[in-house]
Amino acid sequence: MAYKPNYATGDLIDVTIWQELVNRAIYIFADSTARDNASTGITSPTEGQFCYLLDITGSGGGGGLQFYDGSAWTNTSLTGDITSVVAGNGLSGGGTTGDVTLALDANELSSVTAVSTDFVVIKDVTDNSTKKALISDIISQGDITEVNTSATSGLNGGATSGAVNIVVDPSQLSDGSGITVDLANDLLILEDATDGTVYKVKPNQISSGGGSQFNEFLLIGA
Repeated sequence: MAYKPNYATGDLIDVTIWQELVNRAIYIFADSTARDNASTGITSPTEGQFCYLLDITGSGGGGGLQFYDGSAWTNTSLTGDITSVVAGNGLSGGGTTGDVTLALDANELSSVTAVSTDFVVIKDVTDNSTKKALISDIISQGDITEVNTSATSGLNGGATSGAVNIVVDPSQLSDGSGITVDLANDLLILEDATDGTVYKVKPNQISSGGGSQFNEFLLIGA
């Protein structure tokens, strides 16, 4: 319902508008007895109507606000009943008065060794919401299920889980004692003692000092 926001002296007020104004006003009374007085109190309260009692308990307990819920007057302060905000795990801030702020604080959390089935908190930029995500969804886990070394690979090691180590193992190579070595084109594996780098070299690089030296090399390595 609309009514004039401003009235001048001598203006007439429609009885319906007047009743609306009366219902919307907050009346102040000494106590509930004065509020219910048949002559000066609110004898026919309307649901949602407010009043303020200077003595809301009737025994000097202080003032308070009331509203009519349709069947009775009910006490209300129109304020929340939170008395303190305590920062829990992973949060900092809080307080007991005024405007209270909480913030995420990872230093408040205990440490743990994470596994792929654990969750982390992320911000989803697609809808600007906070969600949880599996670590395995964020970090690529790979699809290798096992590492094997065959009998003639020249390698030793391998595993089906965890950290896998593989080493060079000449005993895992096929026996070459019956072949004719092509000094110019065959290849050998050599570790450079100066820097630890592993190279492939041709036999004639080793035998350049003389055939007898190379034969001695082969004999020692046999």
